[in-house]
Amino acid sequence: MDPIAIGALLALASAGLHAAWNLRLKASDDPLRLAAQAIPIATLAATPFVATFWLVDGRPGLPVQGWLLAVASGGLELGYFHLLSAAYRRGEISSVYPVARGVAPVLAVATGVVVLGERLGPLQWAGVAALVGGVWLARPGAAGRLALAPALATGVAIAAYSAVDRLGVRTGPVWLYAWATFAAMAIFLAPWGRGPRQSSAPLVGLLTVAAYSLVLAALSIAPLAVVAPAREVGVVIVAVWGVYRMRESDRAGAKLAGAGAGRGRRTPSSTWQAPG
Repeated sequence: MDPIAIGALLALASAGLHAAWNLRLKASDDPLRLAAQAIPIATLAATPFVATFWLVDGRPGLPVQGWLLAVASGGLELGYFHLLSAAYRRGEISSVYPVARGVAPVLAVATGVVVLGERLGPLQWAGVAALVGGVWLARPGAAGRLALAPALATGVAIAAYSAVDRLGVRTGPVWLYAWATFAAMAIFLAPWGRGPRQSSAPLVGLLTVAAYSLVLAALSIAPLAVVAPAREVGVVIVAVWGVYRMRESDRAGAKLAGAGAGRGRRTPSSTWQAPG
């Protein structure tokens, strides 16, 4: 099979897994504690495999800068899980997820244009406009208005750790940087995992690591222009599931339209998001 087609399939699988762990998080009575238990469990489970691959691959390492960036990314992911959990406690996932995932690329475009001096063509500006319109359409209704601020802040956190990871993956083997990031994330989250073990924690941890690994694999064999749109299918999956399976019927049509707006449109390279 063509590598590009395989990459697209891997990205689609990653999107489904990412949607699945977010839906499990939303269904939890304590999303933050679930995440704080799931990430350390998954990191510990993955470590023997990473160690084996490290030995087989000739014991590669990261420079000091790579480790520092991984720690910084882990700290930003801590903020991300706090904000995401707060948004899920206050609002519907069919609004929160599309808003958070839509804000991040818009911020990345703004950074690219203002800071990096990137120039956008008409189609790219149309994509940005569609993303902004999608966020507006998917915004929580009056009953969930308290979820809007943490959902928007979650998007800021995604943009922030994506910017750090964009630098971090260039410092050494991507898989080693990814493990270092998860290790830092697990350490930072651990204090919030105290209390009764949530039964779905191992599953959520497995889904999180699997989603991350699949999209990294996709990016290794297929261009970002193929992987990124396929990955965004997860936004539509979550919105549809929230509306039809979780009965989040408030502003259903607007939320579904917002989830689909701008997905797959061509955007600048600066809109790259880390696969977490």
